[in-house]
Amino acid sequence: MKRTIPPILIHILLSLAFLSLPYLFAPDGFSGLTRLGNNPHERTNFLSYLFMLLFFYANYYYLIPKLYLEGKYILYVTSLAGSFLLLIGAIVLVDRGDLLSSPPPHSSGSHGPGPGGSNPKPPFGFELSHALFLYLVGIFVSLYLQIKNRWRQTEQEKLSTELSYLKAQINPHFLFNTLNSIYSLAIEKSDKTADAVVKLSSLMRYVIRDAGSHEVPLAKEVAYISDYIALQQLRLDDTVQIEYAVSGFFNGKQIAPLILISFIENAFKYGVNPEEKSIIHITISLNEKTLRLYVFNKKVRLYHNDEASGGIGIENTKARLKLVYPNQHALTINDDSTGFAVDLTLNLV
Repeated sequence: MKRTIPPILIHILLSLAFLSLPYLFAPDGFSGLTRLGNNPHERTNFLSYLFMLLFFYANYYYLIPKLYLEGKYILYVTSLAGSFLLLIGAIVLVDRGDLLSSPPPHSSGSHGPGPGGSNPKPPFGFELSHALFLYLVGIFVSLYLQIKNRWRQTEQEKLSTELSYLKAQINPHFLFNTLNSIYSLAIEKSDKTADAVVKLSSLMRYVIRDAGSHEVPLAKEVAYISDYIALQQLRLDDTVQIEYAVSGFFNGKQIAPLILISFIENAFKYGVNPEEKSIIHITISLNEKTLRLYVFNKKVRLYHNDEASGGIGIENTKARLKLVYPNQHALTINDDSTGFAVDLTLNLV
């Protein structure tokens, strides 16, 4: 089970890292923190970073979503200018009261030691330019993060929409094939019809209740495939040689639902003819986080062209693999005159 760091802890750590920046590269390091009480430059520098950090969060969580992303650009720029003036005013009130009072006659600006030998305050122009630099960095970083987050949400919504569309096509396709299988058993008045209905009930329960999730337990997906193959064996009886093997420990692993079934469906669609020797091999194996599906069917003559002309499932599955497992899957399809083979490898993170 994955352990994720709480977002609040990430924010705290990043905030502490930002506040420590002026001391990481200082000659005396973090010892400058001990001089905050008697060193005006250290105090003003620390307050600048602290106020800019507060502005960053105000800009990220309020100004950008409420103004910038809503198209209220003039109001957003006005708010930025007003916020900067407020920040500078706060720094002046808290630590630069000397700017609000007349300097003593013997004062020589900001040079020389202050009263009691304390360090002098730096020129206000320097502090103003430093605060402006931090302010602009805060604006651009918060804009970048917020726009990137909005783009990621848009891509996720697009992905969810496309996956819903693809699964909506796969489910009726599978149901149509399965009902045809049960219909054939009923026509033959087979005693296996009741077992087939139970299997179908289990399959549809999985499709309706579980397959709507983004991910499902791998064990359930494999059980779903096993039920499907058992249903096909009930229908086909001895007209096809089916070799089905499963290996690996599936508990704790997750997979996108209905991502494998189309390749198996395809083998039964195009590899079964009661008048010919029909062979289907299916292997599912898991080695740590690597899942491998191998499906082979011997090509046979098909007389039901309407049934064989589908192909919707495999095309949809290819699209889903690109969407859900980008750079995490390898799909090889060998299609020759004697057989059709699919070799799929998935990295289950």
